[in-house]
Amino acid sequence: MKRVLVVDDEENLRVVLRTLLRRHGYEVETAASGEEALSLVESFGPDFVLTDVRMPRMGGLDLLAMLQVKHNETTVIVMSAYGNMDMAMEAMKAGAYDYVQKPFKPDEVVLALRKAEERETLRRENRALREEIRKEHRFEDILAKSPQMKEIFRTVAKVAEYKTTALVTGESGVGKELVARALHRRSGRRGPFVPVNCGAIPENLLESELFGHKKGAFTDAVQDRRGLFEESGGGTLFLDEIGELPLGLQVKLLRALEEEKIRRLGETRDLKVDLRIIAATHRDLLAETKAGRFREDLFYRLNVLPIHVPPLRERREDIPLLIEHFVSRNNARLGTAVRGLDGEARRLLYEYSWPGNVRELENTIERAMVLAEGEQITAADLPERVREAQDPVQTQLVSGEMSIKKTTRVIEEILIRRALQKTKGNRTRAAEVLEISHRALLYKIKDYGISDL
Repeated sequence: MKRVLVVDDEENLRVVLRTLLRRHGYEVETAASGEEALSLVESFGPDFVLTDVRMPRMGGLDLLAMLQVKHNETTVIVMSAYGNMDMAMEAMKAGAYDYVQKPFKPDEVVLALRKAEERETLRRENRALREEIRKEHRFEDILAKSPQMKEIFRTVAKVAEYKTTALVTGESGVGKELVARALHRRSGRRGPFVPVNCGAIPENLLESELFGHKKGAFTDAVQDRRGLFEESGGGTLFLDEIGELPLGLQVKLLRALEEEKIRRLGETRDLKVDLRIIAATHRDLLAETKAGRFREDLFYRLNVLPIHVPPLRERREDIPLLIEHFVSRNNARLGTAVRGLDGEARRLLYEYSWPGNVRELENTIERAMVLAEGEQITAADLPERVREAQDPVQTQLVSGEMSIKKTTRVIEEILIRRALQKTKGNRTRAAEVLEISHRALLYKIKDYGISDL
C-alpha cells in the first residue's frame, strides 16, 4: 500500500482528499502546515507528498526545498489555485514531479498519483538495472568496462595472492592507488594497507618516515618511533610517486626489498619485516635510469609485476559508467537531486580529452552538480575548458598515437554517438546516416558499450 502525505491548511480539503485516496487503496496522513509535514515525513515515510503551494509560514516551495535535501527520493506533487500557477511552474523547476490545479476533479488527483507510481516503478527498475551493470563492471573499488581495464582486473586477480613486488604506472589521476588497493584486498594479507607519497615528504624526514628512528638519533627525535615499514607489517606498503625517492634512499629501499630487513635511524641492529611493496609512478622509470636519476637495480627489483593503467582518453567507453557512479555518489554526499545529464553535456564529456583523467572527471561532475539548476546537468554547467575543447579526433591524431586500429576505433565510436544523438536514438536512421547496415550498427553499439544517449 503506497503512502501519501496530504499537506494543506484547509481542513475540509484535507478530509476530502484523505477519504478519496483511502478509497483508492492509499495509506494517508494529513498535515496542516509545512512544519507539521516535515515531522510526519520522518515518522510516516510517505512515498508521495501532495502539497498546496501557498500556506502560512512554510509554503509548498519551502517544503519542497527541505524534502529535496533530506528526502530526495520522495515524489512531490503540488496543488495550486489558478492564480498561483506561476508558483506551480516554479515548483516543477525546483523538482516537483507534477501539479494539479484547484479546483480539481477527484479523478485528476488519483490520475496524478497513478502516473507518479508508474514513474517510481520505472525508476526502481532502472536503478536495479544500473546496479547490475555496476556489479558486472566493478572490481573492488574500480569501475570499468574497457578491454584494457578488464585485462588489469584479470592480472590483479591472478597475481594478488603472491608477495611479488608490483610497479603500477600511468598518468596522474588514472587510479593507480585503486589498483594497488585491489591487489592488497585480493591478496588475503591481514595487515594494513599503508600509502605514502614519496614526493610529499621532505627529503630530510623521509628516511625516518619509512624506517623509523631511535630516541636521540637526531635533534627532534625525542622518543623511539616505528617507521611505515613496521606499520605495514603483515600488510602492504604503497610507495606512490616512487620516482621522487632520493638516490640515497633508493639504496636503502633496495636493501630492504632484497633482505626483508630494515634498520631504524640510530639503531645498530636490523629488524625483520614482512610486507608487500607496491610502487607507483607517473614517470618513465626506465628513462629515469638511463638519465642516472633512478637506480637501475632498484627499477628491475620493483618492476617484477608491471601494471600500466591507461589514460581515460584511451578508454572512453568507461566514461558513461564513471559519470553514472559520480552522479549517484554525489547525490548521496551533497544532498543534491541530479538525475543525469542531457545529450549535449554527455557528448562534451565523452569527447573531451581528460588530461587530468578520472580525477578531473570526478571533480567536473561535482562542480556541474552544484551549479545545475534543474534535474539534469546541461552543457552550460560544464567548465569552459570542456565546452571549448579541441575536437577528439584531432586530439587523437596529434597525441603521437601510431596505431591505425586504435585511432579508427576512437573516430568510429564518436561518429556513431553523434549519429545516434542526431537521430534521437533511432538506430535505423542512424545506420542510414553512417552508411552502414542496421546489423553492423547494432554490433558496433554493443562492442563500444554505447547506451544512455
